[in-house]
Amino acid sequence: MDREHTNGTARPDPRRRLPRTDAVLADPRLTAAAERLGRRLVKDAVTRAQGWARRNEIAPNDVVDAAVRSLPATAATPRRVINATGVLLHTNLGRAALSRAARQAVIAASGNTDIEFDLATGRRAPRGRSTVATLLSHVPAAQAAHVVNNGAAALALAATALAQDREIIVSRGELVEIGDGFRLPDLLVSTGARLREVGTTNRTTLADYAAAVGDRTGFILKIHPSNFRITGFTEDVGLPELATVGPLVVADIGSGLLHREPLLPDEPDADTWLRAGAALVTASGDKLLGGPQCGLLLGRADVVRPLAHHPLARALRVDKLTLAALEATLNNPDTPTRSALHTATRALRERAERLAASLVADGIPVRVVDSLAVVGGGGAPGVTLASVALSLPETFAARLRQGPTPVVGRVVEGRCLLDLRAVAPESDAGIAAAVRAAAARNASEPDRACT
Repeated sequence: MDREHTNGTARPDPRRRLPRTDAVLADPRLTAAAERLGRRLVKDAVTRAQGWARRNEIAPNDVVDAAVRSLPATAATPRRVINATGVLLHTNLGRAALSRAARQAVIAASGNTDIEFDLATGRRAPRGRSTVATLLSHVPAAQAAHVVNNGAAALALAATALAQDREIIVSRGELVEIGDGFRLPDLLVSTGARLREVGTTNRTTLADYAAAVGDRTGFILKIHPSNFRITGFTEDVGLPELATVGPLVVADIGSGLLHREPLLPDEPDADTWLRAGAALVTASGDKLLGGPQCGLLLGRADVVRPLAHHPLARALRVDKLTLAALEATLNNPDTPTRSALHTATRALRERAERLAASLVADGIPVRVVDSLAVVGGGGAPGVTLASVALSLPETFAARLRQGPTPVVGRVVEGRCLLDLRAVAPESDAGIAAAVRAAAARNASEPDRACT
C-alpha cells in the first residue's frame, strides 16, 4: 500500500523514503567500519536496518544510526564478555583473560614473523626458540621444554612417544574426568598405551606401584586431581617416593603453576615436582599461568627433546600467536588471573559501592553483598576466595547476557549477582552501562519472564 489515509487525506507512505543501500554505505562511519570489519558484515547490517524501517520498527532516517549500532566490535564470531560469575578461570568463557602485554604481542605477531627464521644468518631456525628459552628461565629444574596446543595434547604426546604398545602405571584414584565428559583414561588408551591401574580409589601405596613394574612398563603417571578432593581414609604416594621405583615418572600438574603460589598451597607447581623426581611435567598454559591455551612439557633433556621431534609433535604444534602470547605472559607475570587472585577484598568493596551508588541514583534496585569466588578451570578444588558482588533482581541476568557487551553473572536465591573478583577495574564502566541498559529493557518489557 503506497499511501496512508488520515481524515480522508492521502499522504505518501514514509517507507517510500527508505534510503538506498549505496547511499547508506557511503556514510563515513560505515565506510570506516567496512575497512575494519569487511564490506559484507557492514552491508548485512545495513540490510537488517532497512528491514526494520520497512516494518515500521524504526524511521527511515534512522537507518544509518541503527546499522552503526548493530555492528559487531570485531569481525570474529567469539564475542567479548565481562566475567562477573565469580569463577576466575571459567572454561566456558575462555579461561584466562590475556594481559595487555600478551594482547599486544599477539597483534605484533599477526603479520610475518621470524618464528622459524634466524635473522642473523638468514637460515631456518628452531620454531619458538625464544619462547622456550623464556619458559626454561622460569623453571630452573627443567633442562628442556616443548609447547603444544593444550594440556591434553601434552599428555597425549608423552603417552604416544613413551608408552605406545606399553603400559602406563597409574593409581585408580587419579583416573579423572574433566569438563564436558572428557576422561583422561580414554585419552591415554587412544594413544595405543595400556593402563595398568594400581591401588584403590582412596588408597594407593608405594608397594602397589612397585608390584606393577615389569618389562612392558613405559612410565609411571602421577595425575594431580585438580577438580575434586578425596578425604577420610586415604593414602597416596608422593613424587620423591615414586622416583625410587625405577621407571620414568610423568607428572600432570594440570593448572599450570610454574612455581609455588602461597594463596594455593595445595596446588603443585612444575619446578617443585621436577625437583621431587618427575622426569617430565605436563601442564596447561591458560589456567593459573594466565596465558593462552597451550600445553607445556618440561623436564629432562633426554625425555623432552625426543618428544619435540616425534611425528605427532607436528600435528600438535602451536601457532605464532600462541607463542607470542605465552612469551609475553612469562615476561610480564602481572596477568588478570594473578590480579584476580591477589586483589584485596577491601578494594573490591570500594569499587562495588561506587558502582552501586551511581546505579541507585538512576533508580536501579542494586545493593552490595558479600560473595565467594572460586579459581575454576579445574584448579584448586575446595578453595574459596572472599569477594564482593552487586546484587540485582533475577530478571537482570538474561538481559545482561544479551546486551551489546554481555555481562555474565550468576543467579543465587532469586538474585542476579555480579561478582567483581574476576572483573578488571577498567570494565566497571562497562558493567554500569550494561546494567542501565538492562534496567531500561526491564522497564519496557515488564511482563516478560527472564531466566
